[in-house]
Amino acid sequence: MPHFEFVKSSYSSGNGECVEVARNVPGTVAVRDSKRAAGPVLVLTPTAWHAFRTGLLRP
Repeated sequence: MPHFEFVKSSYSSGNGECVEVARNVPGTVAVRDSKRAAGPVLVLTPTAWHAFRTGLLRP
């Protein structure tokens, strides 16, 4: 697995509900739960990540 450099999402709240995202590997967006750093990583294409984020903004 590539070495992902995760950063906490700017949308994460202070209550422990945090998502971390890594964009340092070309053509890949990796997402994980900050509480489970050694847990599973969701690996997406940038297109899929954009579609996911767009879907979150829909009313």
